[in-house]
Amino acid sequence: MLNERHQDILRATIKHYITTAEPVGSKTLLEEYNFNVSSATIRNTLGHLEKAGFLYQPHTSSGRVPSDSGYRIYVDQLITFNTRKMASAIEQRFKRQLKWDNWNLEFLLQRAAHILANLSGCITLITMPQTNALLLLHLQLVQISSKAIMLVLVTDNYKTQSILVETSSLFVQQDNNDSIEELQLISNFLNNHLRGKYIHELITIDLSNLDQQFNNYAEFLKILVGKITENNSGLLGSQPIMISGLSEVLRQPEFSQLNLNQLQMLFYLLEEEPEQLIPLIFDAPAKKASIKIGSENPLEPMRFCALISAIYRQGEVPMGSVGVIGPTRILYENVVPLVESAAEYISDVISHQSTF
Repeated sequence: MLNERHQDILRATIKHYITTAEPVGSKTLLEEYNFNVSSATIRNTLGHLEKAGFLYQPHTSSGRVPSDSGYRIYVDQLITFNTRKMASAIEQRFKRQLKWDNWNLEFLLQRAAHILANLSGCITLITMPQTNALLLLHLQLVQISSKAIMLVLVTDNYKTQSILVETSSLFVQQDNNDSIEELQLISNFLNNHLRGKYIHELITIDLSNLDQQFNNYAEFLKILVGKITENNSGLLGSQPIMISGLSEVLRQPEFSQLNLNQLQMLFYLLEEEPEQLIPLIFDAPAKKASIKIGSENPLEPMRFCALISAIYRQGEVPMGSVGVIGPTRILYENVVPLVESAAEYISDVISHQSTF
């Protein structure tokens, strides 16, 4: 828990570092921010924040810079997003530079990616809409041994999928009759919550607010939903991705300081294996952006980056995603609402189109 002084000094430190890309010391904070405390108090507070893991010193004699944990608390608790301003900026640029009436969707999304890259100063990724979506009609869990079950799916093309899931007695009772009843209970729950949804929607399903009687199955249910999306990853992986802004992000000082191998890894991921990014940029809650900072990104080339993404929809159905990649020292106040506003604008446009 951070008291008000800790929060104010952490906010000022991160804000100053985002602006200057220079480590921040107590003297700078005292001179440029209206803290009614002594330099010694600021130094002690910076030391406390460093010990808590929110800041660190690149060198023993330098000022402090934010850690990934520091950026996380900054984004979650310490800032207000410039939503109205950024929504207006996106709408004005899209209306002025995109002619949606021509309806060459791939070209328009590529242009949209270029505009968002220019506004954000980041690499932008926009996926094409889903065109091969499968609707889930029914699923059933069947126990095949004490350590495994079969998850059977029926989709709207009337084909079945069988997915083997390893489990344990933690989820399935030892007694065979109890086991059958338990699996039927879970099957009914999943059918009630998932029937009628597109399979690519499942990647954004929120199972955090489960009925009380299913709380004990929370992790198991997440595993099952994950297995379904993993088994159908080709649906996501087949989406072309519009990528723009490589030259924009190279202007950031962090990228000029990276060694050649790190840059090559990032560029190889973007140019040769962009499908690996699709599950990450599809991992966003409804009408809000997902923010992954540094080490929160599971892919090694992304560990020094921030990834911000949001889903665009046709009506209520998730169809594609908008994402940006930049340094962790990104201007979150502006970039997060830019991504959300771009996704919302694209949603409004494609929701008025009957085909792609």
